[in-house]
Amino acid sequence: MSFFSKLKSRLTKSSSRLDQGLDALMETGEPEAPEAAAPAPVAEPTPEPQPAPRAEPAPAPAPRTEPAPLSTPVSTPEPAPAPAPQAEAPKRGFFSRLIGGGGEPAPGAATSPPSAPRAPERKRVLDDDLLEQLEELLISADLGVDAALRVSANLAEGRFGRRVGASEIKALLAEEVARVLEPVARPLPLTGLKPQVVLVVGVNGSGKTTTIGKLAMQLRGAGKSVMIAAGDTFRAAAVEQLQVWGERAGVPVMTAPQGSDPASLAFDALTRAQDEGADLLLIDTAGRLQNRADLMAELEKIVRVIRKKDPTAPHDTLLVLDATVGQNALSQVELFRKAADVTGLVMTKLDGTAKGGVLVALADRFGLPIHAIGVGESIEDLAPFDPEEFARALVGMAGPEDIA
Repeated sequence: MSFFSKLKSRLTKSSSRLDQGLDALMETGEPEAPEAAAPAPVAEPTPEPQPAPRAEPAPAPAPRTEPAPLSTPVSTPEPAPAPAPQAEAPKRGFFSRLIGGGGEPAPGAATSPPSAPRAPERKRVLDDDLLEQLEELLISADLGVDAALRVSANLAEGRFGRRVGASEIKALLAEEVARVLEPVARPLPLTGLKPQVVLVVGVNGSGKTTTIGKLAMQLRGAGKSVMIAAGDTFRAAAVEQLQVWGERAGVPVMTAPQGSDPASLAFDALTRAQDEGADLLLIDTAGRLQNRADLMAELEKIVRVIRKKDPTAPHDTLLVLDATVGQNALSQVELFRKAADVTGLVMTKLDGTAKGGVLVALADRFGLPIHAIGVGESIEDLAPFDPEEFARALVGMAGPEDIA
């Protein structure tokens, strides 16, 4: 199963909210009327084929003078051909509905009309009222006020006053969301520096440790030499978790006794990575709430100490965000940027929330690169961020492979 398929199937909470909301908006609309044109062409052809067979019976009286041999009707070649055209009738009826031809298939076609009227969706005029309702729906899907207003305005441009249906709005929404996300969809840059220091920060439970483990395995699989520094010295489980990932990937993990100074461990890890010529050093940090000034000051200390060894480090600071926090992610980005100069984002737990739209709000407000997203626990469930796939999954649309 491709990552898009997983993303689409696991973003059900977010996409179903938009799906159901758009359907509800269209309930007051009217179904497409062009259906009435379909029966008209079907009725016209019916009289045309009938006169042709009626013209043939006129010459038929000649054989009727020889009628003594009722064997001609008995020869039943007529009943035999009858079944053949009956078998073709449904085919003609189907195509006649598409191209407006065929008369006999009318009975067969009569069975298909019930499904035809269900196909056309209800449509509404794209006016101020519909736009306001659409904005409220986008805000409820956690796109945020600013992003929701911008997306709605772009969607209405050139279409205001026109009748639209839910499927068209979904396609337009996906297009506008992808446009907002396109500039920030960038994979983690590999600078070629040795070692490239990547500091990973975030609040408690955001998925930092798991993200580091997955990144280490993926980078190792790409042929890079990687080291991990278990900088969360306050949580023994975090160290053990990284050691398990390190064993799987064949990556060394530097640890320190519980309660040790994480800044000191980060310094020692950078020294070792330089000595061994590692390509990347991934530094884990303890989870900290963005409103705890003391903990944020500790994070600033880690950065200062690392820079004593390498003034350009850390070269990347990844903020791991838990998608379930919704709009609270905005305040996390603001404060972590001040403390650690965040350079990129990783969004996890998109499979367990209806707030996946917050990525659009983050992109619209901060413009920080979104390097990867996670939709599960396995290593394959962390993948580079693709704006088009995400946008289509968010609104519940099929992917290219599903269409094919």
